[in-house]
Amino acid sequence: MPTPSTERGMSLVELMVALIVLSVGLLAVGRLFPTGARTQEQDHLLVSANYYVQEKVESLTGRVWSDPDLTEGRHPPGTGTESLGSGAWRRHWTVTTLTGDLDNLKKVEVTVEYEGAGSGPRAVTATTYVRR
Repeated sequence: MPTPSTERGMSLVELMVALIVLSVGLLAVGRLFPTGARTQEQDHLLVSANYYVQEKVESLTGRVWSDPDLTEGRHPPGTGTESLGSGAWRRHWTVTTLTGDLDNLKKVEVTVEYEGAGSGPRAVTATTYVRR
């Protein structure tokens, strides 16, 4: 006849090991939330920068060849920029008149620079062409 087992339930050591494994898992999951929030903020900044670039591109493509905003060079001049929104975005554009067979085109590059949400300086650039 088999002898009845004298062990019942879990020992205190087994319970402590289970609690440690559970707490390590909870801490790992808890670290994901700040990362997710930071990534969401970076994406928001990127979407806003793209909006500001597209806004200026649309504004410039509707202008005539001799418009002051389409003169050769950087706008605003030097290292100046337009401050947008709450000042988190800075925009400038560069106009280049093409030569040769393409002398009826101006190349316009619009750049929006920004930083925030734990990332370093970033920029979004769009290029368009304006025809005479």
